[in-house]
Amino acid sequence: MSSRALSEILRLEHSRNYLHPGDVCAAVRLWKDYVHRPERDLWHDDEWGNVHGHCCGDPLEARALLDVVIRAISPRSARELRKVIGRFDAVW
Repeated sequence: MSSRALSEILRLEHSRNYLHPGDVCAAVRLWKDYVHRPERDLWHDDEWGNVHGHCCGDPLEARALLDVVIRAISPRSARELRKVIGRFDAVW
C-alpha cells in the first residue's frame, strides 16, 4: 500500500474511539492467517465456533472492522486496502 493510504489509516486509528494504533494492521494479519488455515479447521470453526476468538481475536470481527475502515477512508485509499484484502477474500 502507498504511504498516503497508510498515513490515512494511521490518522483514522488516532481519531476514532473504536480504533487503537495498529488495529487495522492486526485485523489484516488476523484475516490473512485465518483464511490460510487448513480447510478442516475452517469447517470446525463453522460447526462449533472459533474457540480461540476470546484470546486471539475473532477473524470475522476483524474482517467486519476492515469493511468499516474501507468506508471511512478516501476512495483511493479504500481501493488500495480492498486490493490487499481481496487477495485473502479470494482464498476464503
